[in-house]
Amino acid sequence: MTEPKREEQFGVGDPDAFQRLWTPHRMAYIKGESKPTGLGPDDGCPFCEIPKMDDEEGLIVRRGEHAYAVLNLYPYNSGHLMVCPFRHVSDYTELETAETVEVALLTKRSLTALRKASGAHGFNVGMNLGTVAGAGIAAHLHQHVVPRWGGDTNFMPIIGQTRVLPQLLRDTRQIIADAWPLD
Repeated sequence: MTEPKREEQFGVGDPDAFQRLWTPHRMAYIKGESKPTGLGPDDGCPFCEIPKMDDEEGLIVRRGEHAYAVLNLYPYNSGHLMVCPFRHVSDYTELETAETVEVALLTKRSLTALRKASGAHGFNVGMNLGTVAGAGIAAHLHQHVVPRWGGDTNFMPIIGQTRVLPQLLRDTRQIIADAWPLD
């Protein structure tokens, strides 16, 4: 058996057989940049700030009257959407009936658009309510819609703790917006 070729890679120390996939843009997420400083809507809540932006800048795919669908800035998979009420609430039971209906409709239409745009084989759909349940931003309710494909879980996220995304978020946003079903 031959020993793997050792390659010199600038900036990584001693030569070794490993290749590196540099993802410096992830450092903002790791450091918690853009995370709210408190629980209120004026405490830097990104889900309250995003609707103030135009759709392209905010990565908004669709706006409704009470909620909106937006691409996740730190996606689990390409096309990972979140459906958020405009109103700053933290728990599903706090939603008014009209908000609940619109979150459900936007989730349903997200599934349709993602199937059309990407040929997704399946989906993970759900909410993490509370920090202990895994919510990265627990103060503002949001529902995840994550498209899945056969074989999409490979060694990169498991061993390399890296997700490989095949297109820029702005391009993904436009493709999904174009595939959005008529209301």
